[in-house]
Amino acid sequence: MAEARRLSENFVHLGLGASAVPQPPFTGMDWYAGYGERHGDDGAEGRLVSMYSFCESWDSWEMHPLGHEVVVCTAGTIALTQEYPDGRVERVTLNPGEYAINEAGVWHTADVEGEASALFITAGEGTQHRPR
Repeated sequence: MAEARRLSENFVHLGLGASAVPQPPFTGMDWYAGYGERHGDDGAEGRLVSMYSFCESWDSWEMHPLGHEVVVCTAGTIALTQEYPDGRVERVTLNPGEYAINEAGVWHTADVEGEASALFITAGEGTQHRPR
């Protein structure tokens, strides 16, 4: 039976065999360990679809070594900063309905003025974080 879910609360895993698996409620950063246990067998082909709202800029950088991440701005304005392995830094500002791609191995962070929301489609295996 079909059920409506709120993406900001229940993310979706896109897995092998074109599967889409609703996830338990997001409870914070520790939630990701359980996600890895549930879907780690999908390896680099698995994707996490999530939605977040922000009222301040990120306090860290992140990088996905094994695949691309699509970031779709759904409300407000988000300025992504991307740091490439060759040292090049690029900045792209997203308004509602616009998207950018964080390539595999590219460190990225975001600045937000006011409030903003974004949808993320992430190849998350091996994700790394570092302080900003």
